[in-house]
Amino acid sequence: KQWHTPRAAFRPTQSLTSYAKRLSTQKATAATKSKEREMKAEKEEERQKRITNIKERREKKAEKERYEKMAEKMHAKRVERVRRREKRNKLLKS
Repeated sequence: KQWHTPRAAFRPTQSLTSYAKRLSTQKATAATKSKEREMKAEKEEERQKRITNIKERREKKAEKERYEKMAEKMHAKRVERVRRREKRNKLLKS
């Protein structure tokens, strides 16, 4: 029984595959990577869209609650006036 495992001769594999074959595999991997990047970007875009939607909903809800609190303290006509003024200012700022 051999004490050390027998070793194979050192043969570099670089020259065994042809340049055309390496080129084709590189093209294939590049295509898959670009597809993956595209899919990831699409997924991230959907995620961002969802996040902005949630943020907008929260802002609207907070604004609504704020106006309801104001309505408890003030008259309805004054609250409407304030709301219109704030909306106008918001449009001017953006």
